[in-house]
Amino acid sequence: MRSGPSAFNRVSVGLGLAFLYAPIALLVLYSFNASRLVTVWGGFSTRWYAALAQDDQMRDAVWVTLRLGVISASAATLLGALAAVALVRSGRFRGRTLFAGMIYAPLVMPEVILGLSLLLLFVALGLPRGFWTVAASHTTVTLCYATVVIQARLASFDVSLEEAARDLGCTPLGAFLRVTLPNIAPAVTAAWMLAFTLSLDDLVIASFTSGPGATTLPMRLYSQVRLGVNPEINAVSTLLIAAVGAGVLAVGLIGRRRARA
Repeated sequence: MRSGPSAFNRVSVGLGLAFLYAPIALLVLYSFNASRLVTVWGGFSTRWYAALAQDDQMRDAVWVTLRLGVISASAATLLGALAAVALVRSGRFRGRTLFAGMIYAPLVMPEVILGLSLLLLFVALGLPRGFWTVAASHTTVTLCYATVVIQARLASFDVSLEEAARDLGCTPLGAFLRVTLPNIAPAVTAAWMLAFTLSLDDLVIASFTSGPGATTLPMRLYSQVRLGVNPEINAVSTLLIAAVGAGVLAVGLIGRRRARA
């Protein structure tokens, strides 16, 4: 007869969840604080959300960050899918080890080194730093993560399904688009979401490669925190938490519907 979890396990799980989520809960709570002092509760108010709506610099930073995330995640997912196909389907071609090493290098390389090297590259090419240099940098960094996720799913895919489609008259590209891609779509979606999250969270690389008019939200928050924590920061952080939570919930509901179908 199987017994339930012990009291020790329950307490351990409870403490772990409290350690992870209690700071987030406090942040959300104090975003509705009427007081200007972050650590002093002055009553319930939405004044900081109203102030956030009138903060042009913060809204511009959010818009820049979202655009960067969508563009870099889409480019990284496309290039990562092509790299995964090359690594899985092309066998032992010449230069495969070097190619794989270059793809996986950003996984273990410090972000400071990546940011500095990209900055030196843009300076050597004479490119003005701005929105597109940050987008190219984020694509370079997140490409390796997208490749790893898609490669893992592609390696376990049954190639006989694609071969059957080709026997029935499909071209190699048509078989890949009609058979393989729909089957690895969850991995492609996960790779895009991971790349988007990494771009949304990045501070170090964007600080090296950004220029005028390309201030991201993490850079904006960091510059404000250095001068003192403003409750408006709690408000924008709460909105981000709500957006991420809604995205995770939507993905979970879609996954349940597909499992039932």
